[in-house]
Amino acid sequence: MPEAHVCDILIVGGGIAGASLGARLAGEARVTLIEAEDLCGRHSTGRSAAFWVASLGSSPGRKLSIASKPMFDAGWPGSATPLLRRRGTVHLTGAHGDTVEGAEDLVGEHALIHLDRAELDKMVPGLREQWTGAWYEPTCADIEVAAFHAACLAAVRRQGGEVRTDAALKSANWSGDSWEVETAGEPISAGILVNAAGAWADDVATRCGVPPLGLQPMRRTVVQIRVGRGGLRDLPLVTDLHDSFYFKGEGDRSVWVSPLDETPVDPCDAAPEEIDVATAIDRFERAVDWPVEAVERKWAGLRTFAPDR
Repeated sequence: MPEAHVCDILIVGGGIAGASLGARLAGEARVTLIEAEDLCGRHSTGRSAAFWVASLGSSPGRKLSIASKPMFDAGWPGSATPLLRRRGTVHLTGAHGDTVEGAEDLVGEHALIHLDRAELDKMVPGLREQWTGAWYEPTCADIEVAAFHAACLAAVRRQGGEVRTDAALKSANWSGDSWEVETAGEPISAGILVNAAGAWADDVATRCGVPPLGLQPMRRTVVQIRVGRGGLRDLPLVTDLHDSFYFKGEGDRSVWVSPLDETPVDPCDAAPEEIDVATAIDRFERAVDWPVEAVERKWAGLRTFAPDR
């Protein structure tokens, strides 16, 4: 039997959760990161339409988002590419309410600005008549996911850590002072094992003899649509208070649209369902009068929730 590789911290999962944790810890401990796929970030991370927005989620999540902004602004952990590209968010009012939940928590640069219908039309022309106005959130920004993820993996290696792909965890046992782990590669002995396996985290826990938490992967769909209108690349993120859709500019005549679907699925290589693509287009057409010319791309990713979300 081959001799085990020894480390202080073994991180299971090479997506942004595992990669960013590894980047934080590699300078302080012997870190090894293992990834089941041949490429880190192939699933949720690599398919993210990520944007940084202070208002999204509940109060604890918002506090974490706001605390993360200086890190992104500074390019941590050594990204040569700026990690945020400011876009702004328009929260449409009228059809699904008139207020952003928890808006009182957003102060200073993150405070919302009210737009009446005339002001809204200047920012997003062509909206249909049901929208009475909007709340504008100026600090929303696209996250350069690939650059951030690559910088984190590079930081792990630069600080002496190891990143191993094609190294799925098969089983792990606690010996009393270390985890003895069997992988698709060589065995590993680690003082601490971190489960950062995303949609597969309950499966990893079971293989380690740990009771699963009941995590549930949810499929989400994004469709890139070409429309009969130009000048869309810098269009704000537009959402009906995160009730049933968002869309944002991607190219001069293209937008990304999501129907905000949350379909429970088993851990998998997610693919979009035609009904979700059709729903995205229908909700987009009900929101604006821009003619849809073609579907240019479509994809789906997994967002994994604990039982309390």
